[in-house]
Amino acid sequence: MSHSSLKSATLLSFSTVRKKFQIQQSKAHKRMADPTPLLSQSTTGSDEHEPSELEKNHPSLDLMIEQSMKDFGRAQLMQASLVSLAGFFDAQQTFLNIFTDVQPPWHCANLDDKYCNSMSDVCQLPNSSSWQWDYPKHAFTVSEWGLQCANSAIRGLPASSFFMGCLIGGLLLVTLADSSLGRKNMLFLSCFVMSCSSLLTVFSTNVWIYSGLRFVTGFGRATIGTCALVLTSERVGKKWRGSVGMMGFFSFTLGFLSLPAIAYVNRGSSWRALYIWTSVPAIGYCALVHFLVCESPRWLFVMGRREEAVETLKGLAPPSASALTEGFSSISLDEDPLNNMDVFSAIRALLEKKWAFRRLCAVMLVGFGTGMVYYGMPLGVTNLDFDLYSSVTLNALAELPSTLVTILLIGKLNRRSSVLFFTTLSGCCSVMCILQGQVWQQWQIGLELVSFFSGCTALDVSLIYTLELFPTCVRNSAIAMVRQAVVFGGVFSPSLVAAAGRRGDVVLSYGVFGLVIGCCGLFVLCLPETRGGNLCDTLDEEERKEKTSGSCILC
Repeated sequence: MSHSSLKSATLLSFSTVRKKFQIQQSKAHKRMADPTPLLSQSTTGSDEHEPSELEKNHPSLDLMIEQSMKDFGRAQLMQASLVSLAGFFDAQQTFLNIFTDVQPPWHCANLDDKYCNSMSDVCQLPNSSSWQWDYPKHAFTVSEWGLQCANSAIRGLPASSFFMGCLIGGLLLVTLADSSLGRKNMLFLSCFVMSCSSLLTVFSTNVWIYSGLRFVTGFGRATIGTCALVLTSERVGKKWRGSVGMMGFFSFTLGFLSLPAIAYVNRGSSWRALYIWTSVPAIGYCALVHFLVCESPRWLFVMGRREEAVETLKGLAPPSASALTEGFSSISLDEDPLNNMDVFSAIRALLEKKWAFRRLCAVMLVGFGTGMVYYGMPLGVTNLDFDLYSSVTLNALAELPSTLVTILLIGKLNRRSSVLFFTTLSGCCSVMCILQGQVWQQWQIGLELVSFFSGCTALDVSLIYTLELFPTCVRNSAIAMVRQAVVFGGVFSPSLVAAAGRRGDVVLSYGVFGLVIGCCGLFVLCLPETRGGNLCDTLDEEERKEKTSGSCILC
């Protein structure tokens, strides 16, 4: 049953609604149903939904936008590509610590020194002049500031500060995109703060200033992924949301993949060069967002800015569909727009509604587990006996098939079972990385890649799952909360990896990663299945759908 049909049917009596639902449900089983309202690829011919007389007289927001933008034009492609590009710069700042803060390689200054060998701990050597760094001291933060013997908390402080900034920034900025600022302005502000603070990082003189600026960088980028994902998804028709929704993930993967190349070209140079190479282009991107990106028509309408919504739709929709936007004046929602609420009203609404709170807790726990693997695995490869540049490149490449698998299977597989399968697979492979012995060590990098691939796929599917679980008025806030749970999992990863590196025990990293993602993935059983459902715009609509679905296993 379509979202617009459900919304219009509320004007009828309960018996009429029930009868209409049964008739349309019967028809839906006789034809190929749209696998997802958010990420389906296409439906053509006689299978396209034709608006009923009731829908024509009482059009819904979803119906109007679907009719106006069901054809993917050049303007929509440009907008989707431009917004998705934010993920490229976001990924660079997220994983930059892998190359700037890693323990540099070293060698013995005197080969005849009986105390110094390749297995020695530089902190236990009796004479500091008995060993030397392979690269200049300014090439890495550890060698420049003498952090090689610092405890794991200090060594992991810059990366942990970044993720803590992401966490706090997400909590403080979480509802601004849903309330006062909107999707576009929030995206611009986040990118600008991230880029400028990253550029200022080159002036750091010690680890404390460096960590503070990394905190600000994390604070700024906290909402980039959320705003980009929601903004691209809300400006296209149903059959194109799958493609544009995954463009952001693909862009993030390319940004991650660009880091090993940039780091390899600048090897031996100062670690500050990496921040310059990644921050200056990002500042230029901010200017493009400010002048070229348009706001989400859905958000404009929910905020009561109908004229701007119509103008935005006319600019995005093909010329043949521009006349359809005239029907916006007759659209009404089931509840007041969010501009009558304070900035934290969206979170309050999520906490007050029992069904929303249950869903939010479940997807946040899943996000915590996937986040620990997603952010921890690339850092943990520094503890494996494998070349740093090659291992990080392989991890980045593992995200590409992850994105492709998500694109190909998202319309065919159930959300709940997909997340459960990939989290379980990731956990098992991560735990197997701790097995000792020469045979298992040869398979370590392979198991690590499978675990990372599965974690990435689980994360991609869970974010799409979250988009479908919550209505428009709180969707951005819900996704932001889930992403903060993902980041919260990343907060613990640097310290675990640093401790594992000092002790030479991968159990502290890969063992913990595997147990956490495996256990957290089980909470997906508390969520309803969304494949074959429809997007809602208000909490009342979603609540009615919740009462009639009953698809949750452990609710």
